[in-house]
Amino acid sequence: MPTSIITTDDLRDFKLELLDDIKKLLMKQASGRLKKYLKSTEVMEYLKISAGTLHNLKINGTLPYTKMGGIIFYDSDDIQKVLDNNRVHHKID
Repeated sequence: MPTSIITTDDLRDFKLELLDDIKKLLMKQASGRLKKYLKSTEVMEYLKISAGTLHNLKINGTLPYTKMGGIIFYDSDDIQKVLDNNRVHHKID
């Protein structure tokens, strides 16, 4: 296995790329923009859930989906509705 040397310039470039990616994600989140249709991997990443949990949400009818050509798509509006419908409000006595 060849050894590669990482220079401070490499680290600086990596840091700048990483910061740029984080800024893009934060701007996307702040604007509330999501793609209209998401694939399973994108839904799992967005909701921070496992493949098994997503499968259960799909099978028990909690999260509607569309299957085209063997690929499953989820409507981002449906995801938001599920999140809104399952919001928990705690009463403070």
